[in-house]
Amino acid sequence: MSLFRRKPIVAAEAEVEGSEPHMRRALGTSDLLMLSIGAVIGAGIFSSLGTAAAGEILADGTVVRYGAGPALIVSFVLLAAVCGLAALCYAELASMIPQAGSAYAYSYATLGEIVAWIVGWALVLEYAIGNIAVAIAWGGYFDSLISGFGVDLPGWMTHGYWVVKASADPKVLALMDTAPRLFGIPVLVNIPAFAIVAAITWLLMLGVKESARANNIMVIVKLAVLTLFVVVGAMHINPANYHPFAPNGFRGIHQGAAIVFFAYIGFDAISTAAEETKDPQRTMPRGILGGLAVCTLIYVVVGFVATGLVPYEQLRASDPLARALEVAGLSTVSWIVSAGAVVSMAAVLLVFQYGQPRIFYAMARDGLLPPWAAKIHPKTQVPWVTTLITGVVVALGSLVANDAATYDLTNIGTLAAFAVVCVGVLALRIQEPNRPRPFRVPFVWAVTLGGAASCLFVMKGLPISAWIGFAVWMTLGLILYFTYGVRHSVLRRNADSRNTP
Repeated sequence: MSLFRRKPIVAAEAEVEGSEPHMRRALGTSDLLMLSIGAVIGAGIFSSLGTAAAGEILADGTVVRYGAGPALIVSFVLLAAVCGLAALCYAELASMIPQAGSAYAYSYATLGEIVAWIVGWALVLEYAIGNIAVAIAWGGYFDSLISGFGVDLPGWMTHGYWVVKASADPKVLALMDTAPRLFGIPVLVNIPAFAIVAAITWLLMLGVKESARANNIMVIVKLAVLTLFVVVGAMHINPANYHPFAPNGFRGIHQGAAIVFFAYIGFDAISTAAEETKDPQRTMPRGILGGLAVCTLIYVVVGFVATGLVPYEQLRASDPLARALEVAGLSTVSWIVSAGAVVSMAAVLLVFQYGQPRIFYAMARDGLLPPWAAKIHPKTQVPWVTTLITGVVVALGSLVANDAATYDLTNIGTLAAFAVVCVGVLALRIQEPNRPRPFRVPFVWAVTLGGAASCLFVMKGLPISAWIGFAVWMTLGLILYFTYGVRHSVLRRNADSRNTP
């Protein structure tokens, strides 16, 4: 069936090397490791870690999700196992198909066009929608940081409209009445979130090497801050805080893992750098697997210290690490960690904003999106049109959106993409068993099927609202595909021209 026509891998390789202008190969293994840490160590550890440990409870006492408690470290290990299976599959396909499209490009080569479109559309949830949540969280940390210097921005400039509307905090809800009005509508916008996205977009427009250099600096800062948290926090651990270890049993561990999964999606962003990586057949597997291993170790150590520092219920905050230090009476260190979170989450924004334009670029190059989305700047050699559009959309979204709703959407979209990549590796092993593979997944049947099944299992821990939102998003995507992509697909047009007498 033509909807499932696969894009030949030979064509993919020729496409990368033969296009002009093309992206510059400037990244090595160390750059990929730093990009991975930049993406993975961020909102998950500085923001959603608190929700994973303490759960989410509404003002009326309704439990939205159960927390893992000190067993949070088990949630991290569970996620590492799930992501490890997916990462092995990513490593095999990234070494064979060194393209910018990540899971989209892999699906196109293994499972066909319609599946590739679905995966590409799901990745928009991972990057563009997820980055709105990261930008809003960054704005919250920034506001807390500058307040330490006596600078207090008006509430209507730091809270988006939908954040206020969904809040259970009376002080936040009061902004509806006190904010200035335009045509009778309260002006509630998150200016810091908008500003950081604009700054990151400008940086990405300069070029990939410049962006990687800035990321490396931010990663060094965040590792220094986390080291400080671990060293100081470890000296104030109270062993009694580890009891009960798993207050909500495996249900809490499962649901905690589902929300913290947001933290682990960064290694997917590494695969979008394939066309800008030197010797990608060797470098990509090392970057993907090495980054996952390092980040898992960091998460387990930080989670262990955080839940030992204070009772896990007190981690229920938008800034759990800073809150834990503050409750423990370590206010100065708490302020330093907040400052580090501002830098850390800026790095996450940079890597995610880096990834999304390259997904759009790959889809446009295949004809599934308009050709202007595949334009490469002749001087900076970046996909400048999609970088700019992604920046504008994320910046405007962060002005008014509610970050809580976007985390679950990001997670479900990413998990769906991971599951498809796992299936794609097995499909390609069956379809083309003799094709050279610079990196091979060991125990391929167990890893691929286990990876896909474990992704679906983690998805089960997400609330029903995420599944409804995902269904709506996929419906919109399929409408776009059948009204535009099907008619403009380069692969389909080439096949039709060959079949025309």
